[in-house]
Amino acid sequence: MAHAAAAQEKLFALREQIARLEGRSLPAMAAAKMESFAAELSGEERLSFDIPALDDALSGGLPLDCITEIRSGSFSDAGAATGFSFSLVGLMKARKAAAGPMLWIADSFSSGEMGIPYAGGIRQFGIDPRAIFHASPRRLEDALWLAEGALESKAFIATILEVHGNPKSFGLAESRRLSLRAKAAGRPLFLLRHAGGEEASSASLRLFVEPAPALERSLPDGSMLGGSIGHPVFNITLEKSRNPAPLSFRLEWNLHDRQFHLARDPGKSSFHKWPAHSGASLSASADRQDRPKAVGAVVAFERAS
Repeated sequence: MAHAAAAQEKLFALREQIARLEGRSLPAMAAAKMESFAAELSGEERLSFDIPALDDALSGGLPLDCITEIRSGSFSDAGAATGFSFSLVGLMKARKAAAGPMLWIADSFSSGEMGIPYAGGIRQFGIDPRAIFHASPRRLEDALWLAEGALESKAFIATILEVHGNPKSFGLAESRRLSLRAKAAGRPLFLLRHAGGEEASSASLRLFVEPAPALERSLPDGSMLGGSIGHPVFNITLEKSRNPAPLSFRLEWNLHDRQFHLARDPGKSSFHKWPAHSGASLSASADRQDRPKAVGAVVAFERAS
């Protein structure tokens, strides 16, 4: 099956090159054949969440030989998307007893906005930080080349490719190449897209990730410790899957058991997505003049005559 995927990839690349030399776009029929060929490779290995509703929606679990896109709506939610990506790798290590390094291909713009993952926090997902190779290419073209090489080498149990937005240089053709590389190698590629919109791609699965309020920490007797913060919780929406309509799940990642659970409804919560400080006026310093009065809803203007 791997040789067939590699041969089909070479054939598609030749067709694409000929079409470009002739000054025309790739025929739609050839693109459709590529998509149907990828769909025929249905013997992929899957990672079960042990959550019946979620596993059924994913036709048995998370596929481990294709592209899984993990999307966040804005940079304020990028931490949740990053944490969820690491939790998938941690779950894969725990369930599949997978040993070996992983590759994190960081986007330079995202790294400048959010920084790089913290080693102490990575351990919370069951991943040894020493087993993570981190690369930060300056150009997206170099990042795509590196991702292809990582998949083809089969040296990493998982590869995370981080991008921001919807760059023009990462279109459907580039996505197909990565998809075929992952299929031929039998390795997962997690495409971590920050602050990007939905777009056509060869990803077998696209998940929209948002942060959710964590529950209070549970005690051994089953009660909850008031005022505490429990395990991280994610709101997951299946935007692209084999289901006809999007499905949403609220998943809690257990840091100790290294597995997901369906999170309970927290009920009334003080979780907000706006700053904690409301901007209310504070009292002026003793040695300074008073602040100006707050402007009302109606402002009177001086008449011209």
